[in-house]
Amino acid sequence: MPTDPQLPQYTKVDASIAPGDVMSLLSPFEVDQMMSIENSELYPLFRRCALAVLNSGALGDDAQHLLKTYHDFKIEIIQQSRGIKLALSNAPAIAFVDGQIIQGIREHLFSVLRDVSYIYQRLQKSDGTQPVSGNAITDKIFKILRHAQLLQPNTTPSLVICWGGHSISRTEYDYTKQVGYELGLRGLNIGTGCGPGAMKGPMKGATIGHAKQHIRTGRYIGLTEPDIIAAEPPNPIVNELVILPDIEKRLEAFVRTAHGIIVFPGGVGTAEEILYLLGILSDPINSHIPFPLIFTAPKSSADYFEKIDQFILKTLGPSAQKYYEIIIDNPSEVARRMKRGIEEVISFRRDYKDSFYFNWLLKIPNEFQSPFDPTHESMAKLSISKDQTIQIRAANLRRIFSGVVAGNVKAKGIKRIEEQGPYKIHGDKDYMLLIDTLLQDFIEQGRMKIGEKAYKPCYEVVKK
Repeated sequence: MPTDPQLPQYTKVDASIAPGDVMSLLSPFEVDQMMSIENSELYPLFRRCALAVLNSGALGDDAQHLLKTYHDFKIEIIQQSRGIKLALSNAPAIAFVDGQIIQGIREHLFSVLRDVSYIYQRLQKSDGTQPVSGNAITDKIFKILRHAQLLQPNTTPSLVICWGGHSISRTEYDYTKQVGYELGLRGLNIGTGCGPGAMKGPMKGATIGHAKQHIRTGRYIGLTEPDIIAAEPPNPIVNELVILPDIEKRLEAFVRTAHGIIVFPGGVGTAEEILYLLGILSDPINSHIPFPLIFTAPKSSADYFEKIDQFILKTLGPSAQKYYEIIIDNPSEVARRMKRGIEEVISFRRDYKDSFYFNWLLKIPNEFQSPFDPTHESMAKLSISKDQTIQIRAANLRRIFSGVVAGNVKAKGIKRIEEQGPYKIHGDKDYMLLIDTLLQDFIEQGRMKIGEKAYKPCYEVVKK
């Protein structure tokens, strides 16, 4: 075990980690399954996610830099009579204090093992094929969340999912904390993408609100996926971590578990999330389902949502604007409106006999569930045009922004850009101008910042 509490950044240590209560009850069959990861194609995935978790709390969002710095990091699963333990070599010292691994990081480390083992061995291999029907995909997400013990059937709906960027200003970050504080005072729990910035701020604020109300069971849920966790490792406040197989299942997990969603300023990933949800809510089949959705920012960032609002108006039309409200510089009002919105959700689910802990009634079209792999070919085939339905246009816009996220921060996407140059984005001239302008605004505002390097676009907008 490491012994020096004054370890500088990038110091590497070796350690042996027992699961504690996290995985205290395992059958011999489950142990064998987990042991098999080391000799399978899953090991690089397991190693990458584990390294990200061990780097929790470190500054920086450059996944490539993390992987290069700890290129010699190894993690082994050691079998013992009462279960397993993990042997770490050349691990980030930031995960330890006074020679002991930080308890929250230990729990996240075994959450990685739990999810990788369950998702990729029990679900995918037991079926033999990847689920294709919408119901099968939703069922798979439900099983993942149930296995992670995220779903709590005997509790009052209180989960507010917060979306927003990892690279935000100090003023914006402080505002997210204040909103989180107001939510915490009202007994609401927080779920985010688990990273820094607007994903950390609401959780941090809520901890104070919960403490003032003597709430000792506050939930700070982080939902992530393997390709993004290295760039956005879990922030130190997350106390429940779940890794979904891909971005589409992560997004569905957000909307299935949320009782309401708050969006803070962010970059292209936040735009992707907004388009995903609006595309679903705009489907007439979901028109009767209450889903509180609030966009909010400090006064200094009011123009951010003015531009987002105009982008939605000009790409999806005025009908999409009715699904959200914009509240500027008023954290207490945001929390009050969200609380009232969740009360409507509770009443609706009682009337329709839907569960409180998983939104089964929400219908998600195939365009939003099918995994999209942003290759240069698939990105070039996407097109945005006026003759598309709102749902198809929203789905393709979401995929475009998802591709830009991949080219910015995901290892596979970065490699593709390095080898083949920027993605080409096609569509009607008016829509391409809107996309180009929005992305350029993100760049100028520093919302596409990766590490300390000047941002070089991974895309090229082709205006016909």
